[in-house]
Amino acid sequence: MELELELALAIALVLAVGSWTQEVFPKEAQTLNWSKFSGFWYIIAIATDTQGFLPPRDKRKLGASVVKMHKTGQLRVAIAFSRPQGCQSREVTLKKDRKRPVFRNTLKGVKGFHVLSTDYTYGLVYLRLGRAGNNYKSLLLFNRQNISSFLSLREFLDTCYILQLTKQATILPKDDSCAHTIRP
Repeated sequence: MELELELALAIALVLAVGSWTQEVFPKEAQTLNWSKFSGFWYIIAIATDTQGFLPPRDKRKLGASVVKMHKTGQLRVAIAFSRPQGCQSREVTLKKDRKRPVFRNTLKGVKGFHVLSTDYTYGLVYLRLGRAGNNYKSLLLFNRQNISSFLSLREFLDTCYILQLTKQATILPKDDSCAHTIRP
């Protein structure tokens, strides 16, 4: 009897998490207002399975991103991060996928840029990168200010758990000297 109850609870938990996973992942194409989402964002937290991406804890700084609709179906994204080699920035133009709510540029190694949720003061961005059989995933917590609310941090951590990035999650310190290298 006790084993049956444990099995029933385990199945209920798996079904609940499974249905939540389907709800969370990408819906932005239908409801996201890219004009409101465009602009400067601080990157408050990151979780990534990319080895060696982040510098040691004492050298980490806030990241930043500038997102802008370039043309219909094109998104220009600039990102600045504190890396082991120092502050680095990259800019890439992404094209809207015709069938999925995602922007990508596979020639530049960007397989997907998804906005999972936003209220336009914060944004939860799922970034898939890769080339030559190497695939990486990152979850970024964007915020218009250099601090974040408890609820958006909670959502970030919950999504890290779903993406199996919990061990690689970090909240970045408030040093914004790297972030301001791309501020418009």
